[in-house]
Amino acid sequence: MNPLLFDFEQMQQAFMLEPHPDIETRRSRIKRILSMLNENEENLCKVIDADFGYRQPVETQLAEIIGIRQAATFALRQLNQWMKPVKVKTPIHLRPSRSFLLPQPKGVIGIMSPWNYPLCLALIPAISALAAGNRVILKPSERSPRTSGYLATLVAQYFHPTEMIVINGGPQTAEHFSGLPFNHLLFTGSTSVGQSVAKAAAENLTPLTLELGGKSPVIIDSSASLKDCVSRILYGKLFNNGQTCIAPDYILVPHQMKDELIEKMKAAFAAMYENNTQRTYAIDDRQAQRWQDLLQDAQNKGAAIIPLSNEEVTHQLVVPSLVVDAISTTKVMTEEIFGPIMPIIAYSDLSEAIAFIRSKPNPLAMYWFGSNEERLRNLLEQTQAGGVCINDTLLHYNNHFLPFGGIGQSGMGSYHGKHGFDTFTHYKPIFKTKGLLGMMSLAGTKMIHPPYGKKIAKLMKTLGKV
Repeated sequence: MNPLLFDFEQMQQAFMLEPHPDIETRRSRIKRILSMLNENEENLCKVIDADFGYRQPVETQLAEIIGIRQAATFALRQLNQWMKPVKVKTPIHLRPSRSFLLPQPKGVIGIMSPWNYPLCLALIPAISALAAGNRVILKPSERSPRTSGYLATLVAQYFHPTEMIVINGGPQTAEHFSGLPFNHLLFTGSTSVGQSVAKAAAENLTPLTLELGGKSPVIIDSSASLKDCVSRILYGKLFNNGQTCIAPDYILVPHQMKDELIEKMKAAFAAMYENNTQRTYAIDDRQAQRWQDLLQDAQNKGAAIIPLSNEEVTHQLVVPSLVVDAISTTKVMTEEIFGPIMPIIAYSDLSEAIAFIRSKPNPLAMYWFGSNEERLRNLLEQTQAGGVCINDTLLHYNNHFLPFGGIGQSGMGSYHGKHGFDTFTHYKPIFKTKGLLGMMSLAGTKMIHPPYGKKIAKLMKTLGKV
């Protein structure tokens, strides 16, 4: 038997024996993730650093460690409320019967996580799945092998293999993994791989959540203060050296503000990133080479490349650069950049900027800077994006009361907080029949049982008006 299928079936059988874990069981599993994190934090940071060659320690703490702690703590606080049956209205002609939704675990959840945030993008959805009462099988990325391997070791120490396990391997393993008959499968990664995952999952009609990416625009309105927004844009772009699915991908700026924007971007970079210790490295040589290729392609097609520093290019670091006046066929304008390269496109009015955004697939995130509420409302109503952050970057991801997810080619479905619990839960509709004054002869379908006659015909006319 395929080892993956064996692990899946063992977990499925365990779920069938305990299809609705109580709140203490769920809390125990979430608390074990916290214990695993707290007791091994230093080593986890080290293996992530080793995978990247260098990962800025503050970024690891913010994105990985603190993010997981917040997700777990939030779930522990809210879990009692989330698990309660949900009362829904019953139409008047069916009263005094009652209706409600019973939240039930779906079963065995598959989670395929990427390399750019190898810990939090595995464990945050796992927390949601465990909170919902499910069992979890994780498949982390082979491009962060140290973290993936260490995570497998830790999960085996803190969880029974029928509660949560980690499966490691390359593309062939990932292909087999996505073809398992999970009760729900969550994938985070590129759009192209997401398409392959969706095709494999379709064979089993597996419900899917796809967290993909895309070209997330920054729109600077003429009402914006460049002094206030430039450092926020740079921070969002260069956090994890741009290797972030919701990183700003390109900037749309009014023509009259373009030159000032470029100068302020240079000044802000010099102030924020005075040495290389402030920036995370590329995950591997392949990633760094891809960034170089993007810049070369843009330059070959007539774009101006403006480096933000005078540092030398190494296999770990590519000089953060602005790309000005890139034509639409350049790779920086057709592919998700996922690195420290920022195209700048000038526009004449907001309608032109909106048309530009709408000419591309729906992004995972969108960022607006300005104070004109009418133009902001116009932008929000006429464009689509997985999420929007106004007058800053990245922060919408950190609000556990907001769902996180894409739309169209940037993904489907969402998670985080209650939205994650809902994603991995089946809300079973329940209708409880009650009789008027306790008389079951006046309850439910009793009034319309055969033989049909004039009384039922009259009743049907009445029901049609309800």
